[in-house]
Amino acid sequence: MERRSVRLAVPGHDGDLEVVRHGHWGRPVLLFPSEAGAAVDAEGNGMLDAVRPLVDAGRMSLFCVDSLDGWSWADTSLPTEERARRAGTYTAWLSEAVLPWVQGESGGSSEIIAVGPSLGAYHAVHLALTRADVVPMAIGLSGNYDPSTWNGWGDLGNATYFANPTAYLANATGDHLDWLRSRVSVLLVVGEGPFEVSPTRSLPATRAFAEVLAARGIRHELDVWGHDSAHDWPWWQRQLAHHLPRFV
Repeated sequence: MERRSVRLAVPGHDGDLEVVRHGHWGRPVLLFPSEAGAAVDAEGNGMLDAVRPLVDAGRMSLFCVDSLDGWSWADTSLPTEERARRAGTYTAWLSEAVLPWVQGESGGSSEIIAVGPSLGAYHAVHLALTRADVVPMAIGLSGNYDPSTWNGWGDLGNATYFANPTAYLANATGDHLDWLRSRVSVLLVVGEGPFEVSPTRSLPATRAFAEVLAARGIRHELDVWGHDSAHDWPWWQRQLAHHLPRFV
């Protein structure tokens, strides 16, 4: 399997982050790590192995990215609004650096699928909703799509609102909503087992977000696994391997 790694500068931040490509051909799939994770995590936590047959067959290339969560959402010493502002720096890096690089590696014509577990699920869905021109599909595994519920504090403002898919999508109207309806497809997967309710709130948050998608007429699927399905890598591996072959 071909492997290529680059580091791309982060706009407005003193540093760069890594992107690792696995594969030689096929539809680009952008994989986010779990909270505060790194691009190389996919190789160590089994997510690459879960889709290796698809990569080896040239049906997809897997692009894995670093997170910036430790400086933003995961830094609970900061008020939620400041964490959201910092998270906007990461979103800008994805939009201005990562997506053009992935498109260049993919010949510029393939639409990207965004995927992630836990906090990575939020990143995948948020990216699809804000850059549906390039990323029309997202697969969220055990996500919580309402940052206002993430162990936060302080007054909430515009930065938090525009980083909150559960909030901004609920208020989407007019031509922009029509465009999202024509472009976006979201697959939400979550279990009913350990840690999916507490402390992550992934199960209730996923169900709540699915209701928002339904109310706004956005194409989506909700797949709830059973009480043995935990908020953990072995289950995310199985869920990704189960669903991804339909889309590549």
